[in-house]
Parts: sequence; structure tokens; C-alpha cells
Amino acid sequence: MYKDMFSCKNKVAIITGGAGLIGREIAKGLLDFDAIVYIADTSEEAAKALLGDGGAKFINLDITDEFSIKNAVDEIVRSEGHIDILVNSAYPRTSDWGLKLEDIPFQSWTENLNKHLGGYFLACRTVAEHMKSERGGSIINLASIYGSVGPDFSIYEGTPMTMPAAYSSIKGGIIAFSKYLATYYAKNNIRVNSLSPGGIFDNQPSAFVERYSLKTPLGRMAKPAEIVGGTVYLASDASSYVTGTNLIIDGGWTAW
Repeated sequence: MYKDMFSCKNKVAIITGGAGLIGREIAKGLLDFDAIVYIADTSEEAAKALLGDGGAKFINLDITDEFSIKNAVDEIVRSEGHIDILVNSAYPRTSDWGLKLEDIPFQSWTENLNKHLGGYFLACRTVAEHMKSERGGSIINLASIYGSVGPDFSIYEGTPMTMPAAYSSIKGGIIAFSKYLATYYAKNNIRVNSLSPGGIFDNQPSAFVERYSLKTPLGRMAKPAEIVGGTVYLASDASSYVTGTNLIIDGGWTAW
């Protein structure tokens, strides 16, 4: 009986940024738990490995474009009749992403907030309004540990990497906005949670990986697939009484 609580059978799931590093693993995970999965992305080419017979479906969706979101969501509703799960994992950013704080043009700051946090706002509202007239649903927004704690800049020393200023503000905003939506849509049986990964290994410079790992109780960075379990939990009926929470998956980074 309890095993069935994690089933997503016949649930329609949209994953924005579903062709990305974390998004594609979430797509695979939800497929394994029998969801009907739509990879909502701007790149069908990047999503090809997940498409095919019995696999995910692709729909073109640009999270920074209100009309693109509306058209994609309307098309899915026409095709499937309902939407049960929304996972926002898209990661839009400007070409100057990664500049030092002192060098960030204000226009870049506002554009990044509008693209990322604004895109999550549009996707959440559009999908939730469909969920209201159906049978409820689950919305999961990908945040980050850096939405809850300040960055440790020492781990970036000697590498071309840094933690962009807008990133922490965006991810903190996602956590707060998810809590707002959780209480706003609770009467409609729509659950809204955020999920905050720690550092995900993606072939970063070895000096960064070593420093990051030393500061994590489990002694390593996360694999993209390690975000899937928490997502399936929040998407399924196993978390039917969970809303407004921020699930941290960080190997203990924030426990120090």
C-alpha cells in the first residue's frame, strides 16, 4: 500500500528546463514512476535522448516569455486534459552572468531577476490557474542552498568561477515565493514547495571540487540524479500533507 504512495501514474508533469543537467534527471525519475512527462524547454535537440516511444514528450517553452508559457500550457491541457505536476528547473541568465559584484550593470541585475524569478512567477501562476479548476496538484521550484545561506567565496579562489550576486537573490526569492503560493493556493489543494540542492558535480575545476567537498559533511558534491528522490517525493501523494516547505539536499553543507 505505502509503495503506491510514490506512484505518479497518469499524472501529467511539466518540467521547465527539462533538458538541463538536473531537469533531465528529474524527467527520467518521473518517467520511472509512471508520470506523463513533458520536457518544457527551448532546445528539442538537447531533449532528444529522453524522447521516443514510451518516453517523455517535448514542448517548446521559453520561461522568460509569458506567451510562450501560456501557449505551451494550453496545448498540454488540450492534449492531456489536466496538469498535475510542475517542476521549475529552468535556469535562464544573461550573457554577462558571473561578473564580480563591483562590475554588474544594474540593467543586468534586473534582467536576470526578471528572467529567472519572473519566469518562475509566470509558470507557477499559469499552471496553478489550470490546477484550480481540476483536482489540485504539486508545484516544485528548484531553489538552492544559496537562497538560505551566504556563499563561501573561498571555494572559488584560483578558479574562473564565482557565485553571481543575482543568484542568491533569485533563489532566496524562489523559496519565499513558494511559501506565498503554498498558502495562497492551499484552498485549491495545490501544494507548492521548493527544493534546494547543494553543489552539483558538473566537471568543475578540480580545485573547486576539492574545496567544496572538504566543506561538506558527506565529503563530496552531489550527482544530478541525487535530486530525483526528493522531487518524486514532493510530486507524489507520499507528500500529500507537505506544502510550503524548502527541502534541502546538500550532503549536510548547511548543517555545519
